[in-house]
Amino acid sequence: MEIGIGLPSMIPGTGGAKIIEWARTAEELGFSSLGVIDRLVYGNTEPLVTLGAVAAVTTRIRLMTSILLVPFRANAALVAKQAATVNHLSGGRLILGMAVGGYEDDYVAPGVPFGERGRRFDDMLAETTRIGAGEPRGVAGAIGPAAGVDRSQIVFGGAGLRAQRRVARWGTGWIAGSQGVEAFSQGAQGVRQAWDESGREGRPRLLALPYFSLGSRAREKAEAFLTDHYAIEGRPVAERIAAAALTCPTAIRNAIAAYEQAGCDELMLFPCGSALEQVRLLAEAVR
Repeated sequence: MEIGIGLPSMIPGTGGAKIIEWARTAEELGFSSLGVIDRLVYGNTEPLVTLGAVAAVTTRIRLMTSILLVPFRANAALVAKQAATVNHLSGGRLILGMAVGGYEDDYVAPGVPFGERGRRFDDMLAETTRIGAGEPRGVAGAIGPAAGVDRSQIVFGGAGLRAQRRVARWGTGWIAGSQGVEAFSQGAQGVRQAWDESGREGRPRLLALPYFSLGSRAREKAEAFLTDHYAIEGRPVAERIAAAALTCPTAIRNAIAAYEQAGCDELMLFPCGSALEQVRLLAEAVR
């Protein structure tokens, strides 16, 4: 199982220099991927813009939106252009994780109907696929750059049947949230079933993204960030997510073993703080 690491770009107040140094250090220490989490109404940086900056200072490590909330964005053509640009600048290293998202605030702010997000997402996926295939859209031909994101680079988030079927139809993988190994196992079973029912060969790539916090005051820092980030879900849910954070090397190693046994192909560990030492502490914990 591969081990990736999230960027601290979702932690409010994290500066650009810190994000860049974090990315360089993660690549130096051998992590498989750098991930970014998306929200609109929160103090994080925009995922594709962030990965564009990171692409310029790394050469090997994959760059993953885990995940990009697509339906509240302006249109499929712009999403396709932005994703293709990051893929082009990074030399084909983008993994485009996508989902609809579940927070109404993120849709009210840009004026997109929250209740229509699933239908809108499917329409946008169909359009971005046509754009990626090079269909002309004007006098100059296709929307470029030509290094568009293909099916092998697409994964989806989401726990419902509709999300599972998107994996089989449009992508190659599925990424679970931070609800633990049991939730991952249940979701993975549904994804595999949808994959088989669609007649796809091989098997879907399966990922998950637990949170971690290591070093001094690890539990305190995890609770401070996660209860704020998930406050929109209500205090009980936010506290439950915070309680599940991995806050010592033993917990991280146990989680790696459990996810690997459950069939996870890549574990994306997301930080609860932006201190650069978190990258090195995690690298030591997973060796």
